[in-house]
Amino acid sequence: MALSSSAGGCHKHDPNQLIKSKSPYLLQHAFNPVQWYPWGEEAIKKAKEENKLIFLSVGYSTCHWCHVMEKESFEDENVAELMNSEFINIKVDREERPDVDKMYMSFVQAITGRGGWPMSVWMTPELKPVYGGTYYPPDDRYYGQPGFKTILKSLAEQWKENPGKFKASGEKIMTALARSSTLGRGDQVPSAFDCGHLCFQQLRGSYEPKFGGFSKAPKFPQPVNMNLLLRWHVLSDDAADSDLALDMCLHTLRMMAKGGIFDHVRLGFARYSTDEKWHVPHFEKMLYDQAQLALVYTDAYLLTKDQDFARVASDILTYVSNDLSDPSGGFYSAEDADSYPETGSDEKREGAFCVWSHKEIQSVLASQPAPSQVGPDVTVSDIVCYHFDIRPSGNVDPYQDPHDELKGQNVLIIRGSDEETAAKFGLSMDVLRELLETALSTMREARQRRPRPHLDDKMLASWNGLMISALARAGQILGRDTYVERAAKAAEFVRQHLYDGQSGRLLRSCYRGGDGQQDAVSQNAEPIGGFLDDYAFVIRGLLDLYTACQDEKWIQWADELQQKQDQLFWDPSQGGYFSSAAGDPSILIRLKEEQDGAEPSGNSIAVGNLERLAVAVDRSDYRDQARRTLCLFQDRLAKIPVSLPEMVAALQLHQGSPTEV
Repeated sequence: MALSSSAGGCHKHDPNQLIKSKSPYLLQHAFNPVQWYPWGEEAIKKAKEENKLIFLSVGYSTCHWCHVMEKESFEDENVAELMNSEFINIKVDREERPDVDKMYMSFVQAITGRGGWPMSVWMTPELKPVYGGTYYPPDDRYYGQPGFKTILKSLAEQWKENPGKFKASGEKIMTALARSSTLGRGDQVPSAFDCGHLCFQQLRGSYEPKFGGFSKAPKFPQPVNMNLLLRWHVLSDDAADSDLALDMCLHTLRMMAKGGIFDHVRLGFARYSTDEKWHVPHFEKMLYDQAQLALVYTDAYLLTKDQDFARVASDILTYVSNDLSDPSGGFYSAEDADSYPETGSDEKREGAFCVWSHKEIQSVLASQPAPSQVGPDVTVSDIVCYHFDIRPSGNVDPYQDPHDELKGQNVLIIRGSDEETAAKFGLSMDVLRELLETALSTMREARQRRPRPHLDDKMLASWNGLMISALARAGQILGRDTYVERAAKAAEFVRQHLYDGQSGRLLRSCYRGGDGQQDAVSQNAEPIGGFLDDYAFVIRGLLDLYTACQDEKWIQWADELQQKQDQLFWDPSQGGYFSSAAGDPSILIRLKEEQDGAEPSGNSIAVGNLERLAVAVDRSDYRDQARRTLCLFQDRLAKIPVSLPEMVAALQLHQGSPTEV
């Protein structure tokens, strides 16, 4: 087999069509034996000409199970041969094309009851889905789950035997999806107080009081929920509810900051915890989590004046500054969960960059002198291991480590408190904190010598908008002018690299490197236009930046972007905003996001933006658009507001709640 070479080294196969992309995720698959195409006219035309089903695989570059499916199936010669002979294969980076992702994810969720990545969908040449799911193992499982190869063979045979049946099924499915995606517009705005109270009650019903959070394992941070609880603490007219809302939020924030989901050495939060105790994380770190959590911890400090919350907010922003910042001013998307345990390793492991053995801690901290207050037999590593629950046999429950990747390793977690550790070793709080700070700095230097996880250096307008908000608000509340200056630099970056001044439109993404220069910023050959989230999140970032620095240019640009958002996404007949602009024939259904999830809904943020802009630039029509959007979601807000906590907050602003947290 011939070897091809590239800037990344030698590969077994010649590159496929993905090699022309800038997306880190698509480039990860550019040398698969699968003849991948990017989403676009070329692949769709080829499917029609050859009368083949399309296989669509959607993921992102820091997705662990995407890596697993690539290794098991997409790098397998036999699987690739079957895929290439029977299907036209398309790869999509969900972070580049959220419109494609959301459209087909709605199909997968409808037929399987769940979603996730990698997403796998088979569709007709007319882009109508006929079968789908998420991760598939290569071979059949004993409990009845068909393997990827079985599904490929079955669908190829059925398509050859009766393509008309597939096409009819695809038409029926798309008709049903279009019908289900149409929201029933209400005729009035629901009560902000009633929706807020019901949302609080629904959150209380799912709250886990021992460790905090709002679900069983796996546990996600869900900052939109905590933002709602902080607001309800202020707005509730019931003292008991007000206190409970604050307690639920603060307890969750404290347990997360003590847990393994927070990287105590290099800072920043991982995507989620695999257990209910916030101990063993899924180690990838996403920019949107850092931005939203920095905001929540900042607001918790604003309400409580507890310096621990201010410290965590600052730690998050330090992590982003150190590890996710581009020299030109933008912010990268994510760091991967997987990395090589050591230089020269053949296999990546989840969490390898973050975990520690007991012996390694002893070795790394051996030269740090212990405080004079402790006995001669007590070392700094003894204190650190006690404080962070580091054990000789490792502290990871085998149930949370089914592949033994973390066997004998430790994920740092604070099970007690600074006060308990100080008391155990007879130390003052000041001495303990200085000792821990020095030890963590030494561990940070040691970790820097390990192979780094993959960095997704794609820069998205929407997530950069979230970071602008976080920095501006943290700078204002914590009294840190440097944060506000960094927010302004990021806003200038968006204007220079993620905005087309001629059309007045935002662009979805740009990328590190280009023109042979590592520090340059580049675009795809055909730049992707911004989506609703890009406009809504950037506009909110500009509003927060204006509030922090009072520079009129930011409010002016926010208003210009709002007008462009209305032009591209507003639904004049029903109200509310579509997630994608019109005009792309490959997007068969224009959806309206109706849930605040890992990221808030663009519609939720848009309502708040419209209310603030209506006052700032004296536009009463903006308030009317906010009202019509709230009417569109009337039924959902009245019945399950917990699905839209960010919109509940915007509803409170619309109805004139005077206090802003």
